[in-house]
Amino acid sequence: MFQTFENQSERGATVDRIKELRRLMAAAKLDAYLVPRADEHQGEYVPPSAARLNFITGFSGSAGLAIILKRSATLFVDGRYPVQARAEVEPGLIEVSLIPRGNIGTWLAEHLNRGARVGFDPRLHTIAEVERLETVLEPHGIKLVPVSRNLVDRVWGKERPAPPQDPIWAHPQKYAGRSAPDKIADIQKRLKADKQDAVVLTLSDSVAWAFNIRGSDIPHTPVALAFAIVPVSGKPEFFISAEKLGPAVRTHLEAFAKILPPKALDERLKALRTAGKRVRLDPNNASFAFARALGGTKKIARGADPTIGLKAIKNTAEIKGSRAAHVRDGAAVTRFLAWLDDATTSGSVDEIEAVRQLEGFRRATNQLREISFDTISGSGPNGAIVHYRVSEATNRKLRPGELFLIDSGAQYLDGTTDITRTVAIGKPSPEMRDRFTRVLKGHIAIASARFPKGTRGIDLDPFARRALWEAGLDYDHGTGHGVGSYLSVHEGPASISRAGMAVLEPGMIISNEPGYYKEGAYGIRIENLVLVTPLEKLPNGDRETMGFETLTLAPIDRRLIDKALLTPAEIDWINDYHARVAATISADLDNDTRAWLKAATAPL
Repeated sequence: MFQTFENQSERGATVDRIKELRRLMAAAKLDAYLVPRADEHQGEYVPPSAARLNFITGFSGSAGLAIILKRSATLFVDGRYPVQARAEVEPGLIEVSLIPRGNIGTWLAEHLNRGARVGFDPRLHTIAEVERLETVLEPHGIKLVPVSRNLVDRVWGKERPAPPQDPIWAHPQKYAGRSAPDKIADIQKRLKADKQDAVVLTLSDSVAWAFNIRGSDIPHTPVALAFAIVPVSGKPEFFISAEKLGPAVRTHLEAFAKILPPKALDERLKALRTAGKRVRLDPNNASFAFARALGGTKKIARGADPTIGLKAIKNTAEIKGSRAAHVRDGAAVTRFLAWLDDATTSGSVDEIEAVRQLEGFRRATNQLREISFDTISGSGPNGAIVHYRVSEATNRKLRPGELFLIDSGAQYLDGTTDITRTVAIGKPSPEMRDRFTRVLKGHIAIASARFPKGTRGIDLDPFARRALWEAGLDYDHGTGHGVGSYLSVHEGPASISRAGMAVLEPGMIISNEPGYYKEGAYGIRIENLVLVTPLEKLPNGDRETMGFETLTLAPIDRRLIDKALLTPAEIDWINDYHARVAATISADLDNDTRAWLKAATAPL
C-alpha cells in the first residue's frame, strides 16, 4: 500500500513539547515563535523530517501556521481544515483559528506588547511573508528575530527522522515533451531579457521540471529535495547528495549541468553576492534565508520563478499523456465504483477497505507509480472534513442512508490524476439530493464555461457557487487548482478561487471541484480535471474565447441528481459526459463492470 492508516497526530505528547519549546523561547528572550507547515523548499508537502507543525501541535494537515506565545498557542488553518484541526490538537492547549483575511502580523500586534520579540526560522518563511510581517510589526515596536537553529528541531532532538536520501531518476523525454537543455535555454532567455545574471530555483517541482528528473523524497509527489542555480549563460548548477545519483541519472545530468553537493550552495551564493551579480529570487516562493545569503532583500533581483509559468502550460506530449492517464485511471475508478455498489449492500465495507480496494484497481493497470495524495475516504460525518485522512482510530463503516465522499488520485509516468466522487449508500434524503444537484450545477457551469483571453480564476469562481448561494449555501475552499504532469497534484500559478489572480491560458490543467459540507452529517464534492482549450472564435461571435476539455472519465452518481433542479442544457451536459465516459472506457472493462457502467451512465 502507498497509503498507511496509523494515527499521525500525537496530541497527547504536545503538552510537554510546547513546554520545552517555551523554555527555549525564554532562553532566547523570545515572546513568540512561529511554526509553519513549510520546509526549506516552500512546497505544500514536506518529508517526515520537516513535519514540525505536526510534531509541535498534533495537526497533520498540509497547510497551517502555529504561533506559540508564553502562555497561549494558536493554530491558524484555512477553510479546509478547522474541523480536522480541532479534532487533532490538544483541547485547552492550542486554540484553532482561521487564517485572518488580512495579515498574520495584525494578530501578533494585537497579542504582543511593544518591544516584543518574535522568533522565526528564516529557512521556513518566504521573503514576501517576512516583509509583510515586518511592515505590520515595526510600527508597533515588535521585532522579528531570525533563529539560526530551529527551536522545534531542538525539542525534537534525536527522535527527529533523518532527511530522505532516496535515489532520483531521469524523466523520459517522451513524457516530458522537451529536453532539459531546451528548458534551461528557455529560462536563460528570460534572465537575459530581464538583465539578470542568475536565478535560484528553490521549489522541488521547479527543479524536477527544469532538469527532467523525478524522485521520491516527498510522499506521493515525485520530486527530489534539491536546489539549483541557473546562470544567464553556461551550465546550471544542481545541488544534491551524491548518494542519490545512480549512473544513468548522473550521465543524464552531467550532459548539461554541474553537479555539486548541498553544502556547496552557501559558498556559491556567497560568490554571487561578492561578485555583485543580479540574482533572481521569487519572493513568494524563495525562503528569506536565500535573500540574507545574497546580501539582503534590497540586493536581490525580484521576479517570479520562471519555471512556474512554463510548466503550467502543458506541451503536446504532456497533454497526450494526461489524456491517456485519465482513460486508464477512469477505468480503474469505474471498476472501484462498481465494486462499491455491490460490496456496500452487506454493510461490512469501511473507509480503509475502500481505500485499499481503489488502490488495488489502480495497481492492476500495471502503470501506477504512486498515489498523488492520501486518499480522502469519508463516510457520513467524516465526509464533511474537507481534507479528512482516514486512520485506524477514525475508520467507520459506510452505512445505509449516508453519503460517501472519496477524493483520490494517481501518479503515472504520463500524467497525474485527481478525482472526487460522492456516492449514495442506500437511499439518499431529499436534502442530500438537493445539495448534490446544486454542487453539480456549479461543476457544470465551470466545465461548460467560455471565457476570453485574460480571464483569471477569480472571474470564474462565482460560476461554481451561484446555485449554492441561491439557497444560502457555500463552501470554504477553492474551486480548482493547477495540476502537474507526473509532478505535484497541486501546482501553481493557476487556480479557480477567490484568490485566483493568475490568467488562465491554453494548455493548463486545472481541477473543477465545487462542494458542500454539513458538519457532523455529510460532505459533497464533485471533481474532474479539465484542460484549458485554445482560443476559438464561435459562430456569430466577435471575440475569441477559450473553454475547458474535461479529462476525467468516471460516472457521476445519478441517484443523487434531482433532475427538477436542472436546466435542459445541464441535463444535456450530464448525458453527453456520461455517453463519452461509456464510449471511451467500456473496452477496458470486464463484462460485469461494463454492464454496471451502462446503467450508471444511462441518460437522465
